[in-house]
Amino acid sequence: MPNLPPLHEDETHAQLREQARRFAAKEIAPNAHAWEEAEEFPRELYGKMAAAGLLGIGYPEEHGGGGGEVTHVLAVAEELVLAGRSVGTVVGLGSHGIALPPILRSGTPAQIERFVRPALRGETIAALAITEPGGGSDVAGLKTRARRDGDHYIVDGAKTFITSGVRADLVTCAVRTGGEGHGGVSLLVIERGTPGFSVGKKLKKMGWWASDTAELVFENCRVPVENRIGDENAGFLTIMLNFATERLFLAGNCVAIAELAHRESIRYAKERHAFGKSISGFQVVRHKLADMASRIAAARALTNECARRVQAGEQVPSLAAMAKNVATDMVMEVCDQAVQIHGGYGYMREYVVERLFRDARLYAIGGGTREIMNEIISKVEGY
Repeated sequence: MPNLPPLHEDETHAQLREQARRFAAKEIAPNAHAWEEAEEFPRELYGKMAAAGLLGIGYPEEHGGGGGEVTHVLAVAEELVLAGRSVGTVVGLGSHGIALPPILRSGTPAQIERFVRPALRGETIAALAITEPGGGSDVAGLKTRARRDGDHYIVDGAKTFITSGVRADLVTCAVRTGGEGHGGVSLLVIERGTPGFSVGKKLKKMGWWASDTAELVFENCRVPVENRIGDENAGFLTIMLNFATERLFLAGNCVAIAELAHRESIRYAKERHAFGKSISGFQVVRHKLADMASRIAAARALTNECARRVQAGEQVPSLAAMAKNVATDMVMEVCDQAVQIHGGYGYMREYVVERLFRDARLYAIGGGTREIMNEIISKVEGY
């Protein structure tokens, strides 16, 4: 019942959903637990996803993508989570989804050819580097400095919590090229192997285990000026536009995670017996499941409305923030109840709801904290 497709989905969405289900069931699900425990999935999975026609969904065909709109991206991501059963793997496979859009939006044709096409073919891994060790959600206060030196920038600083940062071949990186505040921020593509660029360490996380996360270090790192995306000191707006779309995708992730937790709970409740009957026969369990379904449906409706308006060309930062907050609250409650329904087994690592509970906690932090979302809503709505 809660997994009803959005009203604006058509046959192309249905085909992509089926395509994503087949890929995830074959390539991800059989290895999901092992990859989560290993905290990494094989690099060749990017190429397999590209060959399946899924890695480039939402990107223009003229730039090497598979075409489609934001609703197609959400549909594919949901099915990958539902059928693949590994949020960390899906997140890792999708890191280009926040790294490449700034290049497409503000980059030159040569930059798109050089950086975007190989990533969409699954040949390179792309990451976005905004957050700094002392900065958190304060993008306008970032400290990583890029000083102009002829036809290069000399970059010094550090980034942290970077998804796919350990293995990334290219990093779309926010740097300070001008004065303080948002007016002095630029974007540079920094490539693996650039002298002075190193991975500080691979970070251990509560959830998303299969997705590598890194701290990045730049020490006298020489980056060609031709790797700058857009005009100097004009990167902040591009970053903010990128965040709005990322928050919509995070809300969609939450809906998919909750839906998987709900399905697992229904299955378990029907199979698990206590006091002579399946636990789904107890009203308290049925009502938990009903509440879970209701919360999922509400978050899905708000997320779909946000997606519909983004697809129509609207800028909806407030609605995206609302969708993210509603979805993150929902997914934590649903996953908590899923663990409760599973009882002791819900606390065991071989059960997917245990992993989903850990995975869900990140969403109220990543892409801008819940508190920052409320600030955005307050400012846009004029409170």
